[in-house]
Amino acid sequence: MRVKTGSYRQRKHRFWLELARGYWGVNSRRFKTAKETVLKALRHAYVDRKRRKRDFRRLWIQRINAAARMHGLNYSRFIYGLKKAGVELDRKVLAYIAYSEPDTFAQLVEVAKKHL
Repeated sequence: MRVKTGSYRQRKHRFWLELARGYWGVNSRRFKTAKETVLKALRHAYVDRKRRKRDFRRLWIQRINAAARMHGLNYSRFIYGLKKAGVELDRKVLAYIAYSEPDTFAQLVEVAKKHL
């Protein structure tokens, strides 16, 4: 007697079609295209988790650079001055300070200028 894959195949198809819910058109209804679309989406999700870190770092650097230039320094000189002064704030915190507390950031710029 041969073994048929009916229930197993239905379970696998249901699994991939559940993951593809909400996709447009045939991508959510036909098994083959649904599975391909889900796999591609998972690849993008993996890569973009890494890319998000890069994107945020770029944003923080842009904000710090803009705020430092308003006080007469560029980004690299500002960071170099802070390093020489021994200030150990990361770019995320510096960007937050530049955005929400301009007076505090101005004091940091003065510290950086003093140690250049």
